Parts: sequence; C-alpha cells; structure tokens
Amino acid sequence: MDVSSIKSAYKRYARHYDRFLGPIFNPGRKLAVQIANPEPEQRILEVGVGTGLSLPYYRQDAQVVGIDISTDMLDIARQRADDEGLQQVEDLLEMDAEDLRFDDNTFDCVVAMYVASVVPNPDRLIAEMRRVCRPGGDILIINHFASRNPVLRGLERGLRPLSKLLGFRPDMDLDVLPDTADFPQLEVRPTNLGGYWKLVHYRNGDPDSATAAAPVDASAEPAQAAAR
Repeated sequence: MDVSSIKSAYKRYARHYDRFLGPIFNPGRKLAVQIANPEPEQRILEVGVGTGLSLPYYRQDAQVVGIDISTDMLDIARQRADDEGLQQVEDLLEMDAEDLRFDDNTFDCVVAMYVASVVPNPDRLIAEMRRVCRPGGDILIINHFASRNPVLRGLERGLRPLSKLLGFRPDMDLDVLPDTADFPQLEVRPTNLGGYWKLVHYRNGDPDSATAAAPVDASAEPAQAAAR
C-alpha cells in the first residue's frame, strides 16, 4: 500500500461509494458517532472522512474536523455539508492520516472509520491519533479484520496481492492494533454485517479507565470480502 495507489483507488470509488458501500457501513458510522459525541461542544477529528456520510450524525453543537487524502471524496463531503447545512462541520481538509497537521491534544475524540486497513502504516496512524487527542479522550477505530473462518481467511489472503488496486488490505489482523497498559482496548464491538467489521474503543493515555468492558467478538461472519 502507498499513498499514490490509495488516491487512485478512491478516485475510482468516489462517484459510486455512497450508493454501493454507504448502506453497508452505515450501522458502524452511527455507532461510532454515538460513542464519540455524547456531550455538548466536543471537538472531534474524523480521520478518513471520505464522502462525509457520517457528518449528519454528529451533534449540532459539536465542532467536527474531517480529513482525507482523496480530493475526490472530499469534494463530495464538502458538497454534502453545504447542501445539508451541517453547522457542526468546522472544516474538511486534504491531509495524510499518518502526518496530521494539528497540535498535540487538539481534539476531545478522534475517530477513524474504515481507514486502518487503507493506510500504509497503521501504527503511524494510531500514533498520530493519540498525539492529537487530549489525555483521557476517546479514540475509536472501525475496520474489517481478518476472519477466523478458514474459508473466508483463504479468500482474504488470496486478495492480498490486489491490495494496491483495491485500495485496502483485505487480510489485516486485529492483533495489529495495540492493546497495552498505557493504551488498552476498552471494548471490541461487532458492527456491520454481524461482526465482519468491528469497532475498537480506546481511552487515550488513561489505563485506569479500562473498566468492565470486555472485548467482544462475533461468531458469525458473512461471506463477503472487505472494503472501506
């Protein structure tokens, strides 16, 4: 995966993304925003905002900044924000998720929906999300992770050579994401299509906040290949 191939893939997807992939991923978007934005006047960063399908779900008193590396996807997001009068949208910026141009501790919450298997270096993505999120703030990641079903796992591995063409890695393991004392996974929750995509919830730099929420995994996984 590299930036050039990502831009090329999402240039192809931009015009058709909302129609074909929007409905599939919508439950995850709604869940992420519900967790990310329960309080008034939160400042939230959405990494990989795409065409902005999640933007209407944020509270009107929020301050939402969205970034994406795809100009074509951002053009649609900006049009959506204008057409729907989304006052909660502070800005939509073209930016590399692995090199965020924000100061440390800028946001109350940072969300990355369907991005972790797209970026070249997921560890760098997470490091940047942590840097710009205030201590004690929430960090949410929704993504497809490699199936435990041997048939689906074989299909995902077979698609791996097409990663650059597809614009994402189809066989990314959940184990790639950190789960450490200073950055614990509070919860892993199934989202779209019975758990083929999952939401991973962190609290930034606050290990004492890792309360009773035990990781959850889905037992049923539909036979569908991953996409962003």
